[in-house]
Amino acid sequence: MKTTLPKESTIERQWHVIDASGEVLGRLAVKIANLLRGRHKPIYTPHIDTGDHVIIINADKVRLTGKKDEDKQYMFFTGYRGNEKYRNAAHFRAKNPAFLFEHAVKGMLPRNRLARQMIKKMKVYAGPEHPHAGQNPIPFNK
Repeated sequence: MKTTLPKESTIERQWHVIDASGEVLGRLAVKIANLLRGRHKPIYTPHIDTGDHVIIINADKVRLTGKKDEDKQYMFFTGYRGNEKYRNAAHFRAKNPAFLFEHAVKGMLPRNRLARQMIKKMKVYAGPEHPHAGQNPIPFNK
């Protein structure tokens, strides 16, 4: 029995819409990472991008468990001495809610060129509107 590998022309990519309001960030990020990698498909191959496109709406209404809203810190370093900057999750929820999803999902993907290609298929929007109606996205059942 031979193993068949999917060709780029035979991969059918779908668009999924995920409503993040009231969902826990980490648990939702696992499902998004699996959709981006294509692990829900029978043709899944780790070294080939077989994943789907994901649209996340209401990103600003995502939930963090415990006191992570104030306690979870994201560190940024410019490379100069003394220029470490720390921001908490509440800051990003107000200013840029897409960062929370990008940071969480990127950490669940492999560290290679393929993962950088996969993360581009994720679109995050703070409100309930998105401009991808032409792709006929299907709602993702959790």
